[in-house]
Amino acid sequence: MKAAVLTDTGSVAIEEREKPNPGADDVLVRVNACGVCMTDYHMYHGTFPVDFPTIPGHESAGEVVAVGDDVSDVDVGDRVAINPSIPCNRCQACVNGNENLCENFTSIGGAADTIIDGAFAEYVRAPAGYVESIGDVPYRTAAFAEPLACCIHAVDQVSLESGDTVVIIGAGPIGLLLAQTFRASGAGTVVVSEPVDERRELALETGADAVVDPVESELASELDDLVDRVDIAVEAVGLPETIETALSLPSAGGTTLVFGVPPQGTTVEIDPFDVYYDELELVGTFSLTPNDFARAVTFLRNGRIDVEPLVTDEYDLDGLSDAFSQMEDKKGLKKMIYPNDDR
Repeated sequence: MKAAVLTDTGSVAIEEREKPNPGADDVLVRVNACGVCMTDYHMYHGTFPVDFPTIPGHESAGEVVAVGDDVSDVDVGDRVAINPSIPCNRCQACVNGNENLCENFTSIGGAADTIIDGAFAEYVRAPAGYVESIGDVPYRTAAFAEPLACCIHAVDQVSLESGDTVVIIGAGPIGLLLAQTFRASGAGTVVVSEPVDERRELALETGADAVVDPVESELASELDDLVDRVDIAVEAVGLPETIETALSLPSAGGTTLVFGVPPQGTTVEIDPFDVYYDELELVGTFSLTPNDFARAVTFLRNGRIDVEPLVTDEYDLDGLSDAFSQMEDKKGLKKMIYPNDDR
């Protein structure tokens, strides 16, 4: 089979690899669509540690073409989304239901302590318990299950109440997914801050109630005119300055959620008196649980989230390096790879 392989920092090669054979508890999936994530980008640039060579790609969907001898609840021909985050189910975090914090995490093509070959390939092997049926959902839509599951997990972290006002900083693919997820989960007002015109327009088209250009006007001042209070501020960029902006926004009793991935070792300033006096919360969110993934597939199957406008660029395997270049230049939104050219 053909696979896009990270051979070194900044280097992608299309190689012929042997098609995997499913183990007793595994399935083999013909990959129809796989989204390109910032995690893939960081692995490519060496800012996430990875042992080369490796096949990345963890936002995928496809058709089951073989099953292991002990698999009874997945059949050849099933259309599935693949959950790439595989916990050990034995450590204390897993026992407590926090599988995303597993001490022995394995990822199919993503970032984890143990990384196995991912889905930027014509075929990928996955544990049978980590695929979800997608019904007749288009494959490229189903490939959003993994990032959407991360957004669902993020919403769960902040104890959202019906009618809450949510401000999201950043309208990249994740920021736009977060806006829709918060809205579908009961947010009363969703405001998105984003300097790129096209992204602000798309935020409004996909469910934001208001948008702000932080270059043209001061975000806090604009919010004073738009909303009575800010219950939840979400940082979806991963920069120290936007994290500090998010920390400054919540009203008394509010919460700041850090979703964007900041550089390791980054520090930001926090006024502890404000935290004390206003009972403010700072919350992180990491990855997803199996339950989050199942809920994400349900959202997609029932049309609760519109992901189609987020796909701006489509490639076969040979285009992965071009996708990384576009991401570096901050062009477009979600890039989708079709390993078997199934566009």
